[in-house]
Amino acid sequence: ATANRNREDDDLPYEEEIIRNPYSVKCWMRYIEHKQNAQKSVLNMIYERALKELPGSYKLWYNYLRERRKQVKGKCVTDPAYEEVNNCHERALVFMHKMPRVWIDYCQFMVSQCKITRSRRTFDRALRALPITQHPRIWPLYLRFARNLPLPETAIRVYRRYLKLSPENAEEYIDYLRSVGRLDEAAIRLAAVVNDENLVSKEGKSNYQLWHELCDLISQNPDKVTSLNVGAIIRGGLTRFTDQLGKLWCSLADYYIRSGHFEKARDVYEEAILTVVTVRDFTQVFDSYAQFEESMIAAKMETTSELGQDEEGDIDLELRLARFELLITRRPLLLNSVLLRQNPHNVHEWHKRVKLYEGQPRQIINTYTEAVQTIDPMKATGRPHTLWVSFARFYEDNEQLDDARTIFEKATKVNYKQVDDLAAVWCEYGEMELRHENYDQALRILRKATAIPSRKAEYFDSSEPVQNRVYKSLKVWSMLADLEESLGTFQSTKAVYDRIIDLRIATPQIIINYAMFLEEHNYFEDSFKAYERGIALFKWPNVHDIWNTYLTKFIDRYGGKKLERARDLFEQALDRCPPKYSKTIYLLYAKLEEEYGLARHAMAVYERATAGVEPEERHQMFNIYIKRAAEIYGVTHTRAIYQKAIEVLPDEHARDMCLRFADMESKLGEIDRARAIYSYCSQICDPRLTAHFWQTWKEFEIRHGNEDTIREMLRIKRSVQATYNTQVNFMSSQMLKATTNASGTVSDLAPGQSGVDDMKLLEQKAQQLAAEAEQDKPKPKEKILFVRSDTSRSELAELAKQFRRGMIVLFLIQQHFDFQWCVLEQLLNFGSLITCIVSLQRCNWSRSLSLLLSLED
Repeated sequence: ATANRNREDDDLPYEEEIIRNPYSVKCWMRYIEHKQNAQKSVLNMIYERALKELPGSYKLWYNYLRERRKQVKGKCVTDPAYEEVNNCHERALVFMHKMPRVWIDYCQFMVSQCKITRSRRTFDRALRALPITQHPRIWPLYLRFARNLPLPETAIRVYRRYLKLSPENAEEYIDYLRSVGRLDEAAIRLAAVVNDENLVSKEGKSNYQLWHELCDLISQNPDKVTSLNVGAIIRGGLTRFTDQLGKLWCSLADYYIRSGHFEKARDVYEEAILTVVTVRDFTQVFDSYAQFEESMIAAKMETTSELGQDEEGDIDLELRLARFELLITRRPLLLNSVLLRQNPHNVHEWHKRVKLYEGQPRQIINTYTEAVQTIDPMKATGRPHTLWVSFARFYEDNEQLDDARTIFEKATKVNYKQVDDLAAVWCEYGEMELRHENYDQALRILRKATAIPSRKAEYFDSSEPVQNRVYKSLKVWSMLADLEESLGTFQSTKAVYDRIIDLRIATPQIIINYAMFLEEHNYFEDSFKAYERGIALFKWPNVHDIWNTYLTKFIDRYGGKKLERARDLFEQALDRCPPKYSKTIYLLYAKLEEEYGLARHAMAVYERATAGVEPEERHQMFNIYIKRAAEIYGVTHTRAIYQKAIEVLPDEHARDMCLRFADMESKLGEIDRARAIYSYCSQICDPRLTAHFWQTWKEFEIRHGNEDTIREMLRIKRSVQATYNTQVNFMSSQMLKATTNASGTVSDLAPGQSGVDDMKLLEQKAQQLAAEAEQDKPKPKEKILFVRSDTSRSELAELAKQFRRGMIVLFLIQQHFDFQWCVLEQLLNFGSLITCIVSLQRCNWSRSLSLLLSLED
């Protein structure tokens, strides 16, 4: 009793506030919050009192209903308390029927009670009560409830109502129908979706993907999908999706196979094979067709084994095996048909088709006939005339020459794209007559081909038909010329060649053939005129072969009898002759002068040749010049030639000439001349790259010189080496190549700008070169006999000492400017070298070099 009085005392302020403000929601909510831990009946009574005063308060109703649902949570759904909460919701909806949250909570509460009918009716009442804009909040709950029902019919009816509001969600309905086995309605809905061009799939599927799903659905379930015309639907897809014909044809055939209409399926496969235009589609259809035939044979064999053998069953099995074998045999032909449907103007594929019909003459003739009628020469891929030629060759091989001639006559009237095609037809026509020894007929054919048409046209004028241009085809004229040479008269052959030249279609080979033909018939001057006409037609380099043949034939014919005329011809040939082709003519000219003319004229020709040929051939030409001059005038006459060769040729060939020149002088006993040549050549011979030259000179001095000459040779060698070392680019490339393989110049290696490791490497290199120089000193095993000089042995010893000191300095300077100067101070003890070192430290290279040379001198 005391506790109750205390509670009443606590409630008194709230009761008084409610009495003062009975229509204040805040007052009621504070009171309810105060009584939150009280008994459920007390809390419910306060909510009821509040709602009696404020029946239109959404906040009160929402909290009250939530509290009531919480109170029944965990209880059995058959408990009467659930019904009381349902009644409470019904009372709330009298005032809150426009509030979607209340409806959502009520519907979810009803679904949790597993009351299907009342839940469905509650959802329907919510949809009727709420405005259309609030329906998207109800439908997801309603659809989830319908999908979970064990009654597909109810869910289907709910979905139908939903699709009237949101037709774009038809794919969800279709998936549900497929899940519950209502495939007929699913196919109808899917067909409607596919036919709706404005529909955008919410699952991101393309129109073709939806078509593919529809085809799979209706073809794989023919017994369940009965409301649609499957054949019409799939054939409609064949016209819309031309890039996926293989799958659609297979789907249509699969529908008939599953329906048990095997003959219809076979007809579909045959139709598909004869209509597809891509190899991919053909492969899909053919593989599916072959698999179908195999399954039919397997099923028949299984049935026969179970029921026993009978005559009718064996015949049926044999028939199926024969059909399958025929299908496999037809595959290459069917594939060829596909390629020809892709491009009916493909000549190569028509030839392959003829080969597939090998041994079937009637089919071959039909194929050739269809090919020549189908192919448009302007659009053809390949050479269309080859089909006509092969067609005629087929009749020829079967000894039907009249039919072959008919084919050729028709072929010559076809408007080919190129003149060569028509020319090839005429030539093949003539060769066929030659093979059967109808020589006169072959000549008549080719004369007819080369006859000038009534309307002349240029060879490359594509606006004119090829029949008006073939008279300028060199191919036909060449064959006619060959036939005239073999079968015709001299005059007729000559007329053909003259006509070729007049039409200006001759080639250098035609000119040469014409001249050779005249020469064979002893018309030498006429043959030379033919050469002259050819030379007038062509320019260099095309006229090269004509000149070579003309000059050779002229010399063979007249020799030295018409020397001036021959010289004029050679001068005419060399006029404007490119250096690339002049070598042969010069040699022929020189040979003429040697055999029939004057030797000095021959030498003049050789001299002109050394300047008139290409730079790469000058060395060889100088060798020939020197050899011929030595044979005609003697060795001494070659000195001027050697001098000119050394001046003109590049360093590489000039060195070779110098060595040969010096060797010749030494053989003649002209030692001073030879030494002068070696001295001159040494200026272009780097000792590090041309060791062979210096070794040769050294051996020469050992044989013919003395100590003074050897000293002079070594001095020149050092001087040349110093000259090459002062070339900055050469020094940098050589030093970097020998050390770090890095790129740069000498300035990159100056003191203070390069790494310590690079300096060490350079110093090591300098020491290594000094050691190699020491090892390279001559140490003969036996005494070398020099020519005695006036210098005393003490003077020679002093000079050798100075020479060794100078060599060490040069090796060190060669490698780098920055090296250990203490090494020099230990090796060299005279004062003039200090001046050189100071100049080097100041980077005064020219002064230091001059000082060094003066020291060595």
